[in-house]
Amino acid sequence: MILIPAIDIKDNKCVRLTQGDFHKAIVYSDNPVEMALKWQEAGAEYLHVVDLDGAQSVSLVNRESIREIVKSISIPVEIGGGIRTEERIEELLGVGVSRIIIGTLAVENQELFRKLSGKYAEYLAVSVDAVNGKAAVRGWKDITSVDVMDICHFMEECNIKTLIYTDILRGGMLKGPNFEIYEKLKSSTNLDIIASGGVSSFADIKRLSKMDMYGAIIGRALYDGKLDFKEAMKCLQEE
Repeated sequence: MILIPAIDIKDNKCVRLTQGDFHKAIVYSDNPVEMALKWQEAGAEYLHVVDLDGAQSVSLVNRESIREIVKSISIPVEIGGGIRTEERIEELLGVGVSRIIIGTLAVENQELFRKLSGKYAEYLAVSVDAVNGKAAVRGWKDITSVDVMDICHFMEECNIKTLIYTDILRGGMLKGPNFEIYEKLKSSTNLDIIASGGVSSFADIKRLSKMDMYGAIIGRALYDGKLDFKEAMKCLQEE
């Protein structure tokens, strides 16, 4: 299992949200590029970046920060947040992004998603942000009636291999992941699953690793000092 530090960008600053609430954004750094370099130097093999402004609207206010992050580090970067057009996918791939994370589009416009996956499947991952098993869209603002498992089966039809699953109610709460849903996803799909939301202890990391998760994204626990990334990597290597 790989450990992936998260950088959420809002107004070109590195922030974390509590339960997806954009009004509860805690600013941790005014320089996302420095933060990206910090995680690379700590031993990260991959970096998870979310454009929060893009997730809520078509705004591209964080475009330069994203470009600078990709240019400044040598590890692969995955990026999500408001990516709903082929033009945006092409732009991000053009600046060196390794994996494009699609969220809302995979729920609201499956015809277009199927078309894009036919062309870009190897570069795409789907992020399912959910409340009680139902997908949320548009920066977590709207909870739909679409079941998570239906999205997973649709992904498999489209030859998308990587699922990033976030339990919104666990995000930023430091109370541990929703292990039950990860067990269900693992047993019901053939997807590479990245756990996100609530990963906050060495015990969480070890348990997810034993469940054979593909990866785990760590956010607030790192920024609040609850977890040390280097120690977390050691903990994983001891498994």
